[in-house]
Amino acid sequence: MSQPKADARAPGIWTIVLASSAGTIIEWYDFYLYGSLAVFFSTLFYPPNDPTAALLVSVATFATGFVVRPFGALLFGSLGDRLGRKHTFLLTLILMGISTTLVGFLPTYATIGFAAPIALVVLRLVQGLAIGGEYGGAAIYVAEHAPANRRGFFTSFIQTTATVGFFVAILIVLACRLSLGEEAFRAWGWRIPFLLSALLLMLSIYLRMKLSESPIFEQMRQAGKVSRAPIRESFGTGQGLRYSLYALFGATAGLGCVWYTGQFYALYFLQSVLKMDFLTANVCVAVALAIGTPLIVVSGALSDRIGRRPLIVAGLLLAAALYIPIYMGITAAAAAQNYIAVTALILAQLIFVALVYGPNAAFLVELFPARLRYTSLSLPYHIGTGIFGGFVPLISLSVVSYTGNIYAGLIYPISIAVLTATVNVLCLPRSVATDLSSELGAAPVTGRQVA
Repeated sequence: MSQPKADARAPGIWTIVLASSAGTIIEWYDFYLYGSLAVFFSTLFYPPNDPTAALLVSVATFATGFVVRPFGALLFGSLGDRLGRKHTFLLTLILMGISTTLVGFLPTYATIGFAAPIALVVLRLVQGLAIGGEYGGAAIYVAEHAPANRRGFFTSFIQTTATVGFFVAILIVLACRLSLGEEAFRAWGWRIPFLLSALLLMLSIYLRMKLSESPIFEQMRQAGKVSRAPIRESFGTGQGLRYSLYALFGATAGLGCVWYTGQFYALYFLQSVLKMDFLTANVCVAVALAIGTPLIVVSGALSDRIGRRPLIVAGLLLAAALYIPIYMGITAAAAAQNYIAVTALILAQLIFVALVYGPNAAFLVELFPARLRYTSLSLPYHIGTGIFGGFVPLISLSVVSYTGNIYAGLIYPISIAVLTATVNVLCLPRSVATDLSSELGAAPVTGRQVA
C-alpha cells in the first residue's frame, strides 16, 4: 500500500512541522516549569523545618507528573487511534495550558498549609495526563506527512521540543528573577512564568487549528480500518506486546535516563549537591541547551543516511562510559569556578542526548502499524521517559543522600543505558523505512536501510 497523496489544499510539511513543534514546545515548557523551580518550590510549598526532606518531596512532586504519563498515553493514544491525531493533540494542549496557568494562582504553604502541596500535586497530575498524549500525536502527525527518506530529519524537530521547552522555561525564569530581584521573585514573581502559559496556549491553538487531519488516518477512516479497541489490539496480542516491549527496553528507557541525566539531573547536581547558586547553575545549563539542541536535528537527519540504531546505541554506550568522568570534571570545574568548563561538560551530555533522541521518533513510528500507532507508541515512550527517565533526579539524589557519595546517583542511569543498548542490539527486529500505511508484520517497502 502506498502512502496517500497529499491534499493540494493541505499545509506544506514545514507548516506542519512548525505548528506541531510549537504546540509541543509549549506543552513541554508548561511541564518543565516546575522542574526548573523544584529546588525553589521546596521553600514555598512544603514545611520549612527540614530543607533536605522538603527538597526530596519537591522533586517527588515533580515526579508525580511522570507517574501518570503512561495513563495519559493510554487515554489519549486510544482517542488518537479512534478519533484522529489532530483533535487529540489539540485537547492535550488545552488541558496542559489550563493546569499550568492555575499553578500561577496557587496559594503557598504559608497561606493555606498542606492544602498548597496537595493542590500542586493535583495540577501536576493533570499536566502528566496531558503530556502523555501530546508527544505521540505530534511525532506521528509529522511522520505521517514526511517523505520516507527524510522522516528522521523532519521528526527530529519534534524531538527538539522537550529540550527547547526546558530551555524556554529556564530563560523566562531567569528573566523574571533578574528583572524583579530576589525578594520580589520569591514573593510573587515566580507566578509570572506560569501565567504566561495562557498567552502561549492561545498562540498554539491558533496554529494547530490551521492543520488538517493526517492523510494516513483519513485513508483508514474512509476504508473503515480504524481500530475500535486500540488498547486491546496493541497490548493484548503477542506480536503487539512484543513490539511494545522492544520499544520500551530497546529505546525509550535508556532515552529517558540519558535525557533527564544530561539536563535535569545536571541542574539539580549543580544546585543541590555542589551548592552552586541558582543563577549560575541555570545559566550554565541554558547555554549548553542553546548550543546542543540543534545537534538533535543533525542526528535525526544523519539517521536517514546511516540508520537509526547505530546512533541510538552509540549515544547510550557513550553516556554509560563517560558519565562518571564528566561529573567528576563538573565537580572540579565548579570548585575552581571555571563555569565555561562546567557548561562544556553539560554540553558533552547533550551530545549523548542528541544521538539517542534525534532518531527516536522515526524509529518508534516505524515500529507500529497506522491503526494502532498512537496507542502503541505512546505507552512505551511515556513509561520509558516518564518512569525510567523522570525518576532519575529523585532516585539519583536519594542515592547520593543515602550513601554520601556524590557520584553514586549515576549508577541508575548508567545501568539503564547499558540495558537499553544491549536489548536494542540483541533483540529489536531489523527494520527499514517502511510504508507508514502498512500493517504490523507486513513486508516493508524497498528502500534505504534506516534502522
